[in-house]
Amino acid sequence: MNSETSNKIVVIGAGNVGETICYTLMLRAQVGEIVLIDVNEKKAKGAALDISHGTAFYSQVRIKQGGYEECADAKIIIVTAGVARKEGQTRLDLAKVNTGIARDIAQNIMKYAKNPLIIVVSNPVDVNTYLIQKETGLPAERVIGTGTSLDTARFRYLLSRRCKVDIRDIQGYILGEHGDSQVPIWSSVNVAGEPIDHFLPADEKEKEEVKKEIATKARTAGADVISLKGATFDGIAMSAFRIVESILKNQNTVLPVAHVLNESYGEMAGSTISLPCVVNDEGIARTLKISMTDEELKDLEHSAKVLKDFIADVVAND
Repeated sequence: MNSETSNKIVVIGAGNVGETICYTLMLRAQVGEIVLIDVNEKKAKGAALDISHGTAFYSQVRIKQGGYEECADAKIIIVTAGVARKEGQTRLDLAKVNTGIARDIAQNIMKYAKNPLIIVVSNPVDVNTYLIQKETGLPAERVIGTGTSLDTARFRYLLSRRCKVDIRDIQGYILGEHGDSQVPIWSSVNVAGEPIDHFLPADEKEKEEVKKEIATKARTAGADVISLKGATFDGIAMSAFRIVESILKNQNTVLPVAHVLNESYGEMAGSTISLPCVVNDEGIARTLKISMTDEELKDLEHSAKVLKDFIADVVAND
């Protein structure tokens, strides 16, 4: 087997999200082995077997159920395990339930892995990214939360529909918390280099109303999906895959992902807000400081404070 397909990925959690990520990786990722870990070993084995049956039509990847010892030689470990958010459930309630799960997973990973590269998917993702990084003691750049990567994808989708252009030509980010305080960076949104304002109503009041509507839809999209089908897992699986792809292929892709910010970020230090980050085979190689208005920067700093306060509440109530 050549080096391009000899990597191994471990997915912790065989629920809807974990199984869909495993399926997406089987279709798209050039890896030799994918291992599903779950406390419900029977379910993990069934999911692995079901997906394995489809490998005849796609890539020859080995998929199996296993234990935490599989983390020892894994290129990437993806954490999806946790209690799913229910309709009407507050983020703090969810965080209190999942805090213990995240810490237990971190401890079990480090029993076997020396310097793993971890992608955190399970919600509340910003909090879990913080807890797992602190519990493992790994460098912050090696514990990556999916953060606002899916929010940004939803944002670009909505913009592409509004502007009637290919979504791949939309450039723009939603940064900050993966939650209510997230910040759309409108000042840098463009369509193939042309400012987004050229595609929106000329009337300033109407333009602002359109922007507000799009930002609101992007922010509430997850809750909308949950209310309709009970859970979200397809979009986040594709989001997680994009991070995996950049790592495996060392692509140096700029993605809006989360990690624990260090002291160089001033008041934002200690938070896990999403910023545009260069992702490669070492994890987060660098964080970009894109241009934004003073108001957007102020909103981003507010989002960091909201998240830091929320993490403090979770830890205090743990």
